[in-house]
Amino acid sequence: MNVSSDGDMVFIQGLFGVALLAFIALLIIEKRHPYRQFPQKVYKESFFTNTTAFLVNNLILSVIRASSLFFVAQEFASFGLLSGLANGPVKWLLAFAFFDLSIYFWHYASHHNDFLWRFHKIHHSDKGFNVSTGFRFHIFDLLLELLYKGVFVVVIGVNAYLVLAIEVVELFFIFFHHANIRVPNEETISQVFITPALHRTHHSTLRAEHDSNYGIVFSVWDRLFGTRKELVPEHIGLDLIEAGNFIQLFSLAFITQTKFKKIWSMIPRGK
Repeated sequence: MNVSSDGDMVFIQGLFGVALLAFIALLIIEKRHPYRQFPQKVYKESFFTNTTAFLVNNLILSVIRASSLFFVAQEFASFGLLSGLANGPVKWLLAFAFFDLSIYFWHYASHHNDFLWRFHKIHHSDKGFNVSTGFRFHIFDLLLELLYKGVFVVVIGVNAYLVLAIEVVELFFIFFHHANIRVPNEETISQVFITPALHRTHHSTLRAEHDSNYGIVFSVWDRLFGTRKELVPEHIGLDLIEAGNFIQLFSLAFITQTKFKKIWSMIPRGK
């Protein structure tokens, strides 16, 4: 990857184009041959809210130039663990593996740290499960993760453009494992990669089930750290937590489930 910055950016844009085409293809496949049928109202609200979140979040990130974190970190990449390796396939593969492992740890922390879960639960609030769920994130969740990734660039010591390229590849897998589709030979594929079946478990309503399968690309991390679960969840989403539009989605981060349940219990029920 010893090319100019312009050449790197063209390569990344090409990868992003492939990821976008994959999103459209997965959208068509799950619409025609869904693994699980969700009520039309649930699907429409999910898709509208998720795509709105994507557009607003990316507008905010662009305005505050959050992506510049990668370019600032690039100034310090020569001091990282992999900085001494020649730029080539070995370095790229190691960087990808380290990056995926670091996101596994971040994802695990997002489920087990109350402050991080406050924002990450927005992703799990989707009552449906479809390729657009990969867009459903709170802006603060994205900003905190960007800071974490910026530290990764410095510690690992790789070119920021390479990290952006890795991010686009990971985006493809996020689309893939959120798709509401049946995958041929999925049991075999899931021995190496996170698949829709594994990630569907991760979106279970039950905490004992959704606290699992934290991997983004490689499923080996979950097997290695004992967080892998293989089951079909009865329900998707979070109890008492739902959002029909972006404003509700943003606001949910500031209402803890404990407070929500307390308020819910105060509402009179009909006999």
